Amino acid sequence: MREELLKVIEKNSRIDLKELAVLLGVEEAEVVNELAALEAEGIICGYHTLINWEKTSEEKVTALIEVRVTPQRGQGFDNIAERIYNYPEVRSVYLISGGYDLMVILEGKSLRDVSAFVSDKLSTLDSVLSTATHFILKKYKDHGSVISSKKQDEREMITP
Repeated sequence: MREELLKVIEKNSRIDLKELAVLLGVEEAEVVNELAALEAEGIICGYHTLINWEKTSEEKVTALIEVRVTPQRGQGFDNIAERIYNYPEVRSVYLISGGYDLMVILEGKSLRDVSAFVSDKLSTLDSVLSTATHFILKKYKDHGSVISSKKQDEREMITP
């Protein structure tokens, strides 16, 4: 039941508990207890709402920043990753394979804000060797949800 529960709420965290219990074939109390256990164990880390900011008046810029760092003896990348993810502008930090060590996803109000963060805060950290910044120009799909789909032709067809 645990994995099935996780798959359902990953796609729809707002699903009604009664509906979830019916879907899983268990009592609602069992679902409530399982969710509480998953949260206590740190398996469920939070609940999020996916927003298409392009459809609002809020100006946001998202950037993917590749970061090459010197790992610390006995700690690897954990300390530098923690220093980076504690900045409020940072949305995500991942340890990655390839030419860079960390992938940082950052949000700012403008290209200038993001660039200033990278040059003034990120690049000045002791362990950071180099960075490469990539700005997100348009989101098509995010967290499994389609953000930008094809526009349908709304013109009426005229036949002779």
